Amino acid sequence: MSELLGIEGAAARIYFAHFGGMLKNEEGPTSDRAFSFDFQSRNRRPPKDGTNALLSLAYSLLVKDLTVTCFSVGFDAMVGFYHQPRQGRPALALDSMEPLRPIIADSAVLTAINTKMVSEKDLVRAGNAVALTTDGRKGFFRAYELRMDTLVTDPLFNYRVSYRRLLEIQTRLLAKLIDQEITDYPVFVTK
Repeated sequence: MSELLGIEGAAARIYFAHFGGMLKNEEGPTSDRAFSFDFQSRNRRPPKDGTNALLSLAYSLLVKDLTVTCFSVGFDAMVGFYHQPRQGRPALALDSMEPLRPIIADSAVLTAINTKMVSEKDLVRAGNAVALTTDGRKGFFRAYELRMDTLVTDPLFNYRVSYRRLLEIQTRLLAKLIDQEITDYPVFVTK
């Protein structure tokens, strides 16, 4: 488990080292970097800048949607494989989220920033954290819902589904793997 955690940590460092390159920062850095989308590194608990505030919110929304999906399929979302169970932590939803994080959550963040659905004026300091104003949250919820409603072709079944429906398909495939109806879990990948 520790080796796997090390691999995941190394991959996350490489991924987030390049994340800022996908952001359009046309306005240039403000006097306070926290109130900009000049992404330097991933930070959380609490997020210290606007991009990290959006990433944290996006991951919370995705894990919530996957928790609901796990329960609807008949799983106990609190018991997972990779993420260790803790009180109130939906380990299976967190496990299921890993391959979908970049194509759903991160994509919604990039869209919200790059299309100005959320801007610097939508950021506010909350203690030592940066958070979103009510308008900022509304703008991001719109970006997230647009992403969840986006249609993609499922490579396994070769038909178009929304990302929202894809959550259920992937969770049902996991159930089939556990029931030994299939031998491998087909992780969803885009082309």
